[in-house]
Amino acid sequence: MSKNTVEKYLHLLTKVFVIYCIGGFSRNLRKEVSKSSRWYFHDKGLRNVLINNFNPHWLRTDTAELWANYLVSERIKFQHYHNIFSNNYFRRTYDQQEIDWIEERDGKLFAFKFKCNSEKRAKTLIAWQKAYPEAEFSVIHPGNYAEWLRVDGSASSGKPA
Repeated sequence: MSKNTVEKYLHLLTKVFVIYCIGGFSRNLRKEVSKSSRWYFHDKGLRNVLINNFNPHWLRTDTAELWANYLVSERIKFQHYHNIFSNNYFRRTYDQQEIDWIEERDGKLFAFKFKCNSEKRAKTLIAWQKAYPEAEFSVIHPGNYAEWLRVDGSASSGKPA
């Protein structure tokens, strides 16, 4: 299938609210991949139908992807319901360092790494911290995600302005 055909399908699926796109974050640093996007499903059940996987989460190999899709969906809803105006991105570098969610609002950057297992430690992203020392960085996991989505938004991990 050609790249143009795939892009047309993705555009169509976006227009009918099946998927949505998050663009790559880049400030033109040589190490940042900026041309890529991530696609998320509004309905995770539809995603499961398309990949024909209805196994419980402990038997799945895509648990981290489902967790990220859930968090992104809920965060977008949270922003919408609470009138939080933010540019949302993800970041990937050529040396495979990734940040799952970046919010740019009121001139500040808030970066979040998603971990579906709170026992696992997130690797410190030294390159991110050097390039953007003023940015806040937090790890979102099952133990603290509800705080990230609290109604008053006063979680220490990137509270809305």
